Amino acid sequence: MNDMAAFSDCRSCLCLASRSAARGVTTVYDRHLRPHGLRITQFTILATLALRGATPITALAKSLGMDRTTLTRNLSLLEVNGWAQTRNDEDDARTHLVSVTAKGRAIAHNALPAWRRAQEAVAAAFGAVGVAALRRLANTRMT
Repeated sequence: MNDMAAFSDCRSCLCLASRSAARGVTTVYDRHLRPHGLRITQFTILATLALRGATPITALAKSLGMDRTTLTRNLSLLEVNGWAQTRNDEDDARTHLVSVTAKGRAIAHNALPAWRRAQEAVAAAFGAVGVAALRRLANTRMT
């Protein structure tokens, strides 16, 4: 059997295309947020905390679609910069609550117009149908 023929369908792999698209989208957001000293992962964490208030690390990781280890690594930089803080829950010392600081809220707020420009650029690249499909896929578990 000819391996080239057997694997020819792999040239149009949707998983590979989606990973490549995700890297491209991340690059757009990072480029817009760079003047504010933020990456999109940091901005997203700060914005989520601003919306939710103090949140257990596990719940925050789940809402962001991150594993806890990745979130913890990202939080350490936010804490070093004074943008977020982690403390033990008063009711359960095993639970660590994360919150955005005033400094973190301010930097996220100042970066919001840049995030909006990135959002508009990405939405324009995908088009209305693509945005709707992306949102559907993000909220659907495929089997």
